Amino acid sequence: MGAEIGFLAVLHTWGQNLLHHPHLHCIVPGGGLSPDRQRWVACKPGFFLPVRVLSRLFRRLFLDGLQQSFEAGRLTLTASLEPLGDANAWAKYLAPLRDTEWVVYAKRPFGGPGQVLDYLGRYTHRVAISNHWLVDAEGGKVSFSWKDYRHHDRQKVMALDAEEFIRRFLLHVLPSGLQRIRHYGLLGNRSRAQNLALCRTLLVVPAPPLTVVEPLDYRAFYEKLTGRSLLECPKCHVGHMVDVATLPRPPRVPELNDTS
Repeated sequence: MGAEIGFLAVLHTWGQNLLHHPHLHCIVPGGGLSPDRQRWVACKPGFFLPVRVLSRLFRRLFLDGLQQSFEAGRLTLTASLEPLGDANAWAKYLAPLRDTEWVVYAKRPFGGPGQVLDYLGRYTHRVAISNHWLVDAEGGKVSFSWKDYRHHDRQKVMALDAEEFIRRFLLHVLPSGLQRIRHYGLLGNRSRAQNLALCRTLLVVPAPPLTVVEPLDYRAFYEKLTGRSLLECPKCHVGHMVDVATLPRPPRVPELNDTS
């Protein structure tokens, strides 16, 4: 397009069965700023970039970066990966990856900001499995629901030994300092506010209204996290406890010195 584009990428490391399946979810505006930053350059309707070219370009850049890290000694290869520290073994390990087709899937544009927020809400701050997918934990096994995409999205239940379930879950705990969400191009953190203001000006789009969100008090926050209300009666689970009055702390009685 001859334009500066921008996108945000969210790292997602798990599949439905909790095995290691690293991939990126990206949101990309359908256009960008011209080199002189005087106009908005829109992409063709229904087309942004050739998906097959992108998949092969990403494969080459990723594997080249991996090779450079290996040669610079920046990779820590331990446990079962320790034999790959040998240069010949490393080259043999990477060879089939250069011939494998890497998958890039481009979806149609979102319908509006609401759909973007809904999408981001599903992927940005999730962990490998949500509580509602857990079915049972008994007899040293953990059962959970999962969707089998290879069999027409059939809903199934998988039972794993507790240790294996924990192992799979810990596969997705990121190393300290690794950022799951990153912004690039005109959406980069350093100049995003100025770039978005310029984009709105060029597209004649008003700035969104500022909304002030009142912080939740501890009771509402607890209910949001756990689904249980601190106001609900713990006995009957029907009545609700209501603040009637706050009794002031009684004044402290000064100690009398024994003068006898």
